[in-house]
Amino acid sequence: MSSPWQLYDELIAGIPEEPTVVSYQGGYNWSRVLSSEGSVGLAMTIPVTTRPALFKGESLTGLPLRRAAELVKSWNYVEAAIGLAAINSWYNQPQRAERCGFIHPEVSDQVREAFDVYAEEVQGKKVTIVGHFPFIEKRFAGRCTLSILERAPEMGDYPDPACEYILPEQDYVFITGSTFVNKTLPRLLELSRQARVVLVGPSTPLAPLLFERGVYGLSGFVTTDPERLENALRGASSMTLFQAGWMVDQIRAKR
Repeated sequence: MSSPWQLYDELIAGIPEEPTVVSYQGGYNWSRVLSSEGSVGLAMTIPVTTRPALFKGESLTGLPLRRAAELVKSWNYVEAAIGLAAINSWYNQPQRAERCGFIHPEVSDQVREAFDVYAEEVQGKKVTIVGHFPFIEKRFAGRCTLSILERAPEMGDYPDPACEYILPEQDYVFITGSTFVNKTLPRLLELSRQARVVLVGPSTPLAPLLFERGVYGLSGFVTTDPERLENALRGASSMTLFQAGWMVDQIRAKR
């Protein structure tokens, strides 16, 4: 890509002009956007507000969804999460997500985690995960040579600048979708050109153009019950957000 912004611009350009923002929420853990199509998008909230917001209006409600999606380019990460949620409210709509790509052949009703889906595929491979996901060591234990890159590293993790040295040597790289928010994704994709890259988590857009940009797999969240999701994010019920939808795993067509 000629510019690190190209990927963002292409995702934004894929959103039509007609849909608008009906409601939105910048939560402690997750940001949410509901569109006029009735679809919902999520993105992980990163609590960094050192830069001023791009949007100067009082409310995003009624704003064209494409305009709200442009906020993903903000260096105010709380605002950028709203922008990514707006992008996902377009691409992660259930019927649209079905047309995104090819369902992974190993997916079954009992398999919901991307790391479980690829567990056999990574056998004996060099694997890096960008972002320390819960219980990830247990899922991949004994299957592969595993490295974890983390901005706030735990014991055994590599600090994230190690990506420059580690990623070019990997067979598989799993990247959290929240890297769209902190703007590290374009460089991570460039470093991982020789690997099979899987974007993982509710922040991941289920957008076909990501396959065209070299991504091998997508694991993103699709909401089937926007009201239940809103209640879950507000803490108004004991359910988790995953009870208001499901994770969708897809792979690029073989060439």
